[in-house]
Amino acid sequence: MTLLIADASSVRGESHTGSWRAVWAYSAKRAARDAKTLTLQENRAKAVVAGEKAARTPRFVKTSNGARTLDQASLARARRLEGLKGYVTNIPAEVMPAGEVIASYHELWHVEQSFRMSKTDLRARPMFNHTRDAIEAHLTVVFTALALSREVQSRSGLAIRNVIRQLRPLRSATIAINAATQTFAPQVPPAQQAILDAFKNHALSD
Repeated sequence: MTLLIADASSVRGESHTGSWRAVWAYSAKRAARDAKTLTLQENRAKAVVAGEKAARTPRFVKTSNGARTLDQASLARARRLEGLKGYVTNIPAEVMPAGEVIASYHELWHVEQSFRMSKTDLRARPMFNHTRDAIEAHLTVVFTALALSREVQSRSGLAIRNVIRQLRPLRSATIAINAATQTFAPQVPPAQQAILDAFKNHALSD
């Protein structure tokens, strides 16, 4: 992968706080896919211009005085961008190099997965709080649960939904009779014990 970096401030000849930069990444695989897509779009545009296909105006077709022609300039510009993908950020290059910008973008699916976890596996409820303290408390509880869930997944190697499903049936019981209290631990099957042992082993190693 080849990286091409351009800072917007230098392109405009300006420098000011809050300026952004664009990081361009080239991929041969993406270039092949883009070339195939553009060829299909070009052929479709030519067919519409020639009157061989009746369709709404597709890409690379321009209409002037009721006549349709192939937009050669737009097609050439698209061809020059084959294989390139841009990433825009306001983080300076000395803080986050180009490679890290791209790597961070590719990790966004973890964020999306976390939102899904918070709504499904953790059953985070919508907020009906109206004060700042209540809202922050609610978010703190949700994000703490999310952080713990991520740690559980990392240590067990299982999805949090799977862990909850396996451990939820385990119950302990505390019985108090005549001032005497007795607690009975749950009977843990081997599969569930392996999950608990994973947490214990990590705690000892930490």
